[in-house]
Amino acid sequence: MFHKGERAVQRRVGLDLPAWGSAGVDPAIPAIAAEFIARQRMVVVGAADDDGAVWTSALAGPEGFVEATGERTITVDRVPAGSDPLAGLFDTERDLGMLAIEPATRRRMRVNGGARRIGDRLEIRTEQVYANCPKYIQARTPEAVATRPGPGTARASARLTPEQQDWIAASDTFFVATRAGELGADASHRGGNPGFVALTGDQGLVWPDYLGNSMYMTLGNLELDPRCGLLFLDWERGRTLHLTGTARVDWDPGRAAEVPGAQRLVRFALERAVQIDGALTLRWAFGGYSKFNPRKETP
Repeated sequence: MFHKGERAVQRRVGLDLPAWGSAGVDPAIPAIAAEFIARQRMVVVGAADDDGAVWTSALAGPEGFVEATGERTITVDRVPAGSDPLAGLFDTERDLGMLAIEPATRRRMRVNGGARRIGDRLEIRTEQVYANCPKYIQARTPEAVATRPGPGTARASARLTPEQQDWIAASDTFFVATRAGELGADASHRGGNPGFVALTGDQGLVWPDYLGNSMYMTLGNLELDPRCGLLFLDWERGRTLHLTGTARVDWDPGRAAEVPGAQRLVRFALERAVQIDGALTLRWAFGGYSKFNPRKETP
């Protein structure tokens, strides 16, 4: 099935690649993908709740807590729990996007399909499995992993606090989940130098869409459904900031030209924020910024 949203975005940017995108991705898990997944300490997952709001979260554990258990099956030895916005949603199967990312080597792999909870595990039936390029990934090395995260203190609001605004303004990475009807969910990575995400008050964000692989899976989903979820990680303290709202692409070339490296801009309107302190016991040591990150021009 061709993705109408991806095709619309590709045509808008002047590309004619009818088989390029989710339509050309295989559902089977290659051996090299299974090996990569088994090494990961963290995966990012995204899904829509029963009201249609899209959320993004992270699950962490020791090597082997994620594994391919079949040609089209991945099992995660964790489920979203406690105050996590995705907690309790997988008692029945629903669309899920998963990103396995290894910041130390700047490698990542996306897995889209359906997921359900079986006991204290999450079982994913894959529909799309594919690798992404290493662009815009900052190098980080995991330092410690406990067996299970403790219960984190959660704070929910409809606006970003000054502290949360500072957190976002200093971020070099975030994750975004989208979903488009029967086409399923997707989770992806966005990175740049600190400051690449701009705030427009306490309910709005803007980020640049840099040159990528031209599959436009995130923008394609947004073309059909503007609801999306963002996740900002505090890599040193284990806090998570989950945002849900809507996003639209700003196609104005003049405004994009004002932001180094931007092909276009994406504008996000916040509906709800959830901050969870102590959400993850995984801690990361910073290694360096991606050489692909666009830099601001100095006078």
